Amino acid sequence: MSIVVEHEKRRRDILNKALDVFVDEGFEDATFQKIADRCGITRTTLYIYFKNKKEIFNYSIKQLLLTVEADLTKVRSDTGLNMVDKIIRVLSRIIELLEKNRRLLAVILDYLLHLSKSNADPNYRVRRRTLKLRHILATMVIDGIKAGEIVSLNIKAADDLFYPLIEAAIFRLAVLKQETVADLKTSAALAVRLMAVNRQLEA
Repeated sequence: MSIVVEHEKRRRDILNKALDVFVDEGFEDATFQKIADRCGITRTTLYIYFKNKKEIFNYSIKQLLLTVEADLTKVRSDTGLNMVDKIIRVLSRIIELLEKNRRLLAVILDYLLHLSKSNADPNYRVRRRTLKLRHILATMVIDGIKAGEIVSLNIKAADDLFYPLIEAAIFRLAVLKQETVADLKTSAALAVRLMAVNRQLEA
């Protein structure tokens, strides 16, 4: 196995075990030393991969967002789907990825609470992290309007329609500890179909 592949494998292993520490301890009480101990390595070895616990945390979020963005881009380029179905599929995929990463969501919420207590602006952090995701969704709505498949509407209004569904999924998964939020996929599909020019209400 090449050194690069081995390095990435070790990095993924560290991220998985670090997530356990964040879940068990909370963001504030998780330390670099606790992460090193959980990984069975020294702090010095851990420094080879990450400079501090915040970098580990940020890398985990970045990996999740990159996965979401790659999936969205793939759906967007699917010529076999109309724009209404593309947006429905994108929202459905986001919800599925949130279900798959519920442990990370719990850590993110803990981190945002930590920011709130320190008088930082969690809203700014969330918006900055989700800017590309919001842009992709907004562009898809614009493409749908241009194609005559979606009624002409304010793009911010569409954003305000989609994001509460995503936030509800995060709340149910991370706070209420629900195993699935599949019903929200149905709600997302209904919301998108209500924006369709021909009101495609069938599921």
